[in-house]
Amino acid sequence: MQGAALPTHPILAAVTAFPALVPLDVPLLVGYSGGLDSTVLLHWLWQSAQAAGTPLRAIHVHHGLQPAADDWVRHCQQQCAALGIELAVHHVQVTREGGHGLEGAARLARRAAFTAELQAGETLALAQHQDDQAETFLLRALRGSGIDGLAAMTADSQLDGHRLWRPLLDVPRSSLQTYATTHGLQWIEDPSNSEDHADRNFLRLRVLPLLRQRWPHATAALAGSAALCAQTRALLDEEDAELLAHLEVAPRVLSLELLRQVAPERAARVLRAWVRRHDAAPLPAHVLRQAQNELMIAGADRQSQVRWQQHAIRQWRQHAYLLPAELPALPKDWQAAWDGRAPLQLPDGGQLRLLGTDGFEHPLQLRARQGGERIVLPGRTHSSALKDCLQREHLAPWRRAQLPLLFDREQLLAAADVVVSAPLQAWLQAHNAQLQWHPGGW
Repeated sequence: MQGAALPTHPILAAVTAFPALVPLDVPLLVGYSGGLDSTVLLHWLWQSAQAAGTPLRAIHVHHGLQPAADDWVRHCQQQCAALGIELAVHHVQVTREGGHGLEGAARLARRAAFTAELQAGETLALAQHQDDQAETFLLRALRGSGIDGLAAMTADSQLDGHRLWRPLLDVPRSSLQTYATTHGLQWIEDPSNSEDHADRNFLRLRVLPLLRQRWPHATAALAGSAALCAQTRALLDEEDAELLAHLEVAPRVLSLELLRQVAPERAARVLRAWVRRHDAAPLPAHVLRQAQNELMIAGADRQSQVRWQQHAIRQWRQHAYLLPAELPALPKDWQAAWDGRAPLQLPDGGQLRLLGTDGFEHPLQLRARQGGERIVLPGRTHSSALKDCLQREHLAPWRRAQLPLLFDREQLLAAADVVVSAPLQAWLQAHNAQLQWHPGGW
């Protein structure tokens, strides 16, 4: 659909008129639960795909949370077969690990299924509509969200490198019901939708109908507010990206000295944007506050850190590093022989490579650091303590535990590619070669 004009109100037509067909030029994968919303989306996009000759498939996620879940699968299979649409069915396990409620856990399981099913070049189409947008706006307002949260859902976003498209986001649910009735569509009703235990259902069943009694346009107004917040967020995101380009001095490394010159409110946004840029889990509010309280305090010798989920931000020498919460290290007793002909996979997930040559004249030995090692540096005649060399190279403490040391018998030739001895440096230059280390955990 790149370059195609996508109408955002495809179903706001007269009751008896067909909605305008949308131009499609890339394959689609449609999320199909069998309910009203996704049934309308599937039928409308099927018509559009037929007219454009564009491939279209559907995916149904079996959560196993309702006794009738198997019946829903059969319904979806029958409906897709009648239209000649290929249907993929994914069975998922919904677990509440990580502090997620049932609704949030089911959403995560669905997204994982979508990611697993999407093929190269496919766009994922989902059926969220204007009423869903209004509910999301209210939920986030009640949770105290700022602009980013109040922007709610977007019509265009990304899921694991694929386009995620919500073409019905401006369409009220009443228009979907009209479309379904006009076209004689069949759908299933999830009995849990009539229960108000979940927050979203409570808003849908109790709060929004009451609001519409006083303000008939309440749903459209709330969705409109979300759209305005999205516009503001887009402007702020542009400014954050420009500032982050100056603050990130290396991949996953921020200059705290520069960050401290930024207003606290902007610094908070930059930290969130930095984490998001590197696909880490979003920073919870309390972790963000902790990060600002601890990382923003000047002090070159501080080694503070904050953690959330599987991630950590560590401070070292006026820089903040975005890292896994638990960094792997080389086992103390690890040893390996290496001739340099092929990349060496390290036990911590890292890799050591010799570039530009076919290998060493004879195999060398690799070991983990034990402490007390000494090395002869280029231009020196006496050995230096490896510990002192690493400090001069500004190598973070957690990286020192990952350094593979390269020996020729008992002579230390290199600490990865960070510190290289005089003999090895001369050999590399003579062979136009290079030692390259990729540490694990990045």
